[in-house]
Amino acid sequence: MTALALLVECGPTPSTAQNDRVLDLAAYELAFSEDFDSLDVSAWGPGTRWIAHTPYHGDFGDGVFANPVAGFPFTIENGVLRIEARKDRYGKWHSGLLSSVDPKGKGFAQQYGYFEMRAKLPAGDGVWPAFWLLGLDRSTTAAEIDVIEHYGHDPGAYEAAVHVWDLKSPAKSRVDNSRIVVPSGSLSAAFHTFGVSIDPDSIRYYFDRREVWNTKTLPEHRQPMYLLVDLAVGGGWPIANMPNPSFMYVDYVRSWRRKD
Repeated sequence: MTALALLVECGPTPSTAQNDRVLDLAAYELAFSEDFDSLDVSAWGPGTRWIAHTPYHGDFGDGVFANPVAGFPFTIENGVLRIEARKDRYGKWHSGLLSSVDPKGKGFAQQYGYFEMRAKLPAGDGVWPAFWLLGLDRSTTAAEIDVIEHYGHDPGAYEAAVHVWDLKSPAKSRVDNSRIVVPSGSLSAAFHTFGVSIDPDSIRYYFDRREVWNTKTLPEHRQPMYLLVDLAVGGGWPIANMPNPSFMYVDYVRSWRRKD
């Protein structure tokens, strides 16, 4: 994850033809399903389905990702996860993140397939919710796929991106991204699905299962990727008017793999 200010290369605007492509999962089978009837999470693991931090100990944004306690930052009601961001008494923001892999690389990761979240996002300046994937291999680079990053000051769009972070020479990092336009306010008014399919040649992004953007698969992304969901703060944009508290609602997170 990175602030919008660091994005250096803009992808194309989604074409009408892409918007007419509806995802067909007939060739896929379900490999991972988190329906949030309950939540198996700990700060760092091991042994839980989720941990509440990035495995590489890397917080980002203008808030702190909290260790989970009863009632914060995660609550479950009627099969929906609520992630809460709020200020403490000193004015510091705290919020929540889920990762499907722990610091030892244990947990769920998958090479290729289709990955999807159904969620309703918070509204307001400063909110920065996201659903993203990271590659297990961090030996020289970090491969990242941002299915959605939403910046609350821009209620009529969200960002989709692919990154290759060069861990030894940051200036050599690469990014390709696209601003996905949606009806203003729709992301916080109702639940929507945000998905990405990855194969050896292409990465395709979907909004409500209609294709909105695609880009080529780089060698660094041809590896098992794990899942992250978070409600971050800021992302390089002002947070003075961010609603306190703010809530992100997640109905499910799922992954499919090709049957062949």
